[in-house]
Amino acid sequence: MYRFVALGCAALLLASCSDKEPAPRPSETSLATMPDPVPVMGPEKRILAVGDSLFAGYGLKSGESYPAKLEVALRAKGINVRITNAGVSGDTSSAGAQRLGFVLDSQNVKPDLVIIEFGGNDVLRGLPPAETRKNIEAMLAETKKRGLNVLLMGMLAPPNLGAGFKAQFEPIYPDLAKKYGAKRVEFFLAPLIGKPDLIQADHVHPTANGVEEIVKANAGEVAAALQ
Repeated sequence: MYRFVALGCAALLLASCSDKEPAPRPSETSLATMPDPVPVMGPEKRILAVGDSLFAGYGLKSGESYPAKLEVALRAKGINVRITNAGVSGDTSSAGAQRLGFVLDSQNVKPDLVIIEFGGNDVLRGLPPAETRKNIEAMLAETKKRGLNVLLMGMLAPPNLGAGFKAQFEPIYPDLAKKYGAKRVEFFLAPLIGKPDLIQADHVHPTANGVEEIVKANAGEVAAALQ
């Protein structure tokens, strides 16, 4: 079942690959080629990134995870920010909901923004969308109770799970973001669609260059949510 769904995720990420131009070479996509950084100014902002392997940096070297590269990109924009990476590989939304309170309690400083990214492992395990909805709602309720700003990373369902699953799963993110007043990135992995060179051999996780593309695509949304 896991392999079947994983291949479905690959189909989603690699959709229309033959119709798209080849992905840019790594040298063209590296954050190192970004314009000279703006001087970092202002009081330090704290971001807490809570998620699964997509945040933990599965298959990547130290410093190549999404939170790590996001911090570099935001500081290059002149934003004085520090990001705590609370990503755990293999976490479902249930595991995230169970540990969120503990993670929040363990922060020495109240975060200015919490980024929540879950749902991929729920899909891989074929968990009911209603369960995913309940867990993500619990996380948003907890952050709202604490008066925290939230950015919710949206996910899409792979096509092999059918129209019924898609119709139940995909509205979770816009529905709950609206209900709890959270900001939302429509589809966290969107920059990888049709670009197999940016995806690891497991057909699910981004490469280091893939992470850079994701950061470049949504760093502006993160900065806006932080404000």
